[in-house]
Amino acid sequence: MTADYPQIWFLGFVVLAILTGMGWPHGPGWLIWPGGLLMGAGTALMGAAVIAMRRARTTVDPYGRPAALVVSGVFALSRNPIYLGNALLLAGLCLVMRAPFAVIVLVPAFVLVISSRFIPREEARLRASFPREFSDYSARTRRWL
Repeated sequence: MTADYPQIWFLGFVVLAILTGMGWPHGPGWLIWPGGLLMGAGTALMGAAVIAMRRARTTVDPYGRPAALVVSGVFALSRNPIYLGNALLLAGLCLVMRAPFAVIVLVPAFVLVISSRFIPREEARLRASFPREFSDYSARTRRWL
């Protein structure tokens, strides 16, 4: 068992976004609206991905053993729609907190952490479980967007 989960990292970045906005609000108030839209889009994307995975009866646990390779719906747009949703939500939160410069730092840092710590292991498990299907899927669907 490990405490090294992507959502724990995501929560850490959320805390940084909130602290940045509270300590250094530097953007105009109208950023709240586009920020809210980004947060809504990110949440919807994550929700759609979880629903698709549940319907396929496969795990959402990044350390779990995949029972199915989901390639339709939001997974046809991105191999990692939950992480993409996290990134959108984080960007939106930075805007809502009136900290647009935080988007430039926090979102790429989040993507780097997820891309280096979690995605390679997840893709290795998918490749081992579904060698041909995953090869075809990864050839036609980008990792992020």
